[in-house]
Amino acid sequence: MGANKEASRRNPDGRRDIQERTFSFALGIIRLCQQLDGKPSIGKTLALQLLRSGTSVGANVEEAQAGQSRADFISKYSIALKEIRETRYWLRLIMEAKIIDPTAMSPLIQEAAELCNILGAIVSRTKQNT
Repeated sequence: MGANKEASRRNPDGRRDIQERTFSFALGIIRLCQQLDGKPSIGKTLALQLLRSGTSVGANVEEAQAGQSRADFISKYSIALKEIRETRYWLRLIMEAKIIDPTAMSPLIQEAAELCNILGAIVSRTKQNT
């Protein structure tokens, strides 16, 4: 992504936009699943689970932006939160099973943890303001 385009996806305080972060996260998940697809059957099975949950996070964040109501917005972000928690589970399982080099998994696991915190905060704050 070019520097100008990335800069336009940042908040005024310099942090990346949640839509951009979840999109980038989904790309990382896709790349990891491509590696898992070359592994024996367990790797392929885990790749399917991980691909579904890991790409669903960003899709639900995108859908929330066009929510028809505050309740719809909260619902989509709550689903995204559930999906990132599931994704974090699959990532940890793959790492602990050493199906993929654990050092290669660390950045995705860290990002999943951060996204979990961010999405949880968005859901909490939005519910409080309702």
